[in-house]
Amino acid sequence: MNAVDKKNFYDVVIIGGGPAGLTAAIYLARAKYRVVVVEKEKFGGQITITHEVVNYPGIEKISGDALTEKMRKQAESFGAEFMLTEVESIDTNGDIKIVKTSRGELRTFGILIATGASPRMVGFKGEEENRGRGVAYCATCDGEFFTGKDVFVIGGGFAAAEESVFLTKFARKVTILIRKDDFSCAQSVADHAKNHEKIEVLYNTEVEEVAGNNGLEYIRYKNNKTGEITEFRAKDGETFGVFVFAGYSPATSLVRDIAELDESGYIITDRNQKTNIDGLYAAGDVCVKVLRQVVTAVGDGAIAATELEKYAASLQRKTGIIPEFKEVEKPEIKEEPAQETKPASNGSLFDENMLSQLNAVFARMQNPVTLKLYSDERAVSGELEGYMTELSSLTDKLVLEKSGEKVENAPCVKLYRHDGTYSGLAFHGVPGGHEFTSFVLGIYNASGTGQPIDDVLKEDIRAIDKKVDMTILVSLSCTMCPELVVAAQKIASMNDNITAEVYDINHFPELKDKYKVMSVPCFVINEENINFGKKNIPQLLEIIKEAVR
Repeated sequence: MNAVDKKNFYDVVIIGGGPAGLTAAIYLARAKYRVVVVEKEKFGGQITITHEVVNYPGIEKISGDALTEKMRKQAESFGAEFMLTEVESIDTNGDIKIVKTSRGELRTFGILIATGASPRMVGFKGEEENRGRGVAYCATCDGEFFTGKDVFVIGGGFAAAEESVFLTKFARKVTILIRKDDFSCAQSVADHAKNHEKIEVLYNTEVEEVAGNNGLEYIRYKNNKTGEITEFRAKDGETFGVFVFAGYSPATSLVRDIAELDESGYIITDRNQKTNIDGLYAAGDVCVKVLRQVVTAVGDGAIAATELEKYAASLQRKTGIIPEFKEVEKPEIKEEPAQETKPASNGSLFDENMLSQLNAVFARMQNPVTLKLYSDERAVSGELEGYMTELSSLTDKLVLEKSGEKVENAPCVKLYRHDGTYSGLAFHGVPGGHEFTSFVLGIYNASGTGQPIDDVLKEDIRAIDKKVDMTILVSLSCTMCPELVVAAQKIASMNDNITAEVYDINHFPELKDKYKVMSVPCFVINEENINFGKKNIPQLLEIIKEAVR
């Protein structure tokens, strides 16, 4: 093989950076196999939206975000590589398989699909029409929107029980609607919900319809044993929320015509996590299984990894190709209690993981980018200025410019290209939390060609000849927001007719009221076309084209 091919050749490519994928990376890298974890959003997966994990063996209590960050760092310490990009397709024919991403092609002996699953819609009348306007699927992302309001929860599994308790932090009352005669999760988890003073549980109950004008004002549900129908209407001037935790839809589009799936779309594997295709394995929530929890995901990942070790070794012998494993100098490991990721010891706003991401981006930036800062009298302006000051001090490719001009919806930072033109990208508030990575990618895209994308998409983006102003409303705790933000920023960076301005909705409640937002991400095109939910570039581009048609 030539040097270029060798650079992008792996023993195993893991698609998906949740607990299953990260565990597999730990095992493979520790065994000296070259492995890369490819993730399109944020390493950690669905568990990162869980406020508290209390049933992971050996750890009394930890957030999902902190737990998976520990896994990622452990995998990295053994030599696992990580790539933040979207996988577009896989080719499993032959001994050498190809994983096509938006950043180029990867060649590999084995592939592990660990793409997880996303919340499933139930299908009751009014569900689709009211997504983001009262119907929600993530308590961590959207619970705060229902402070002091009544909330209904649909579902009887782990998520429904745990998230109902979490929602009591905000809601006046939580009513759980379960279509069966009891919870389907562990009794200890169910008891927390059953015994909570702010929670009422209705069994054998199914939602038929929800409705409302500026939020949900009406819900009708039915007892499926007695046939009794109940109608609930909000008090005058009030609205309420409906949170759906009714299972998940597996993210199996990459293998839909390749691997064998069950009737619900989950990947069928044998006891060793192997699919019907040699060299193609699956692990975690994307698989057929009776329990979808972190502990079962890491078990799947470990099993799949040990089998992929054998598979990769056999292909090394057969082909004579041995991918170049990069040894990592391991620092002394000190035993510490489980805790959240902390800032660097020197008091920096950016911890070691953030600095690593930043340095990688700075090295690839084609041109300098100016961060133009606009402030107001609020304390958050000082936070943003401190954030941008420290960020710009890390490299000469970032220039901080403070503007005395008063602008609407300050504080904000706008990104200007090296030639002084506005890139169309701006963040209102402080781009921390889950928006840190998306903001950094925005800088990268504003610096030049940025993230590579398909040529057909490039042509479609550049063909838009009408003005498109995107207002994107996010919460820094939302794990579904970054994909939409990254997609919008990439599109805006490529066409001067398009802007993508992101707002931390917690600092701009007037926009929440203006657009009647009760869920994030929300994106508004030209102040009138309102949409909700995460979107990738092709999906967002279709919505834009339809809006300006």
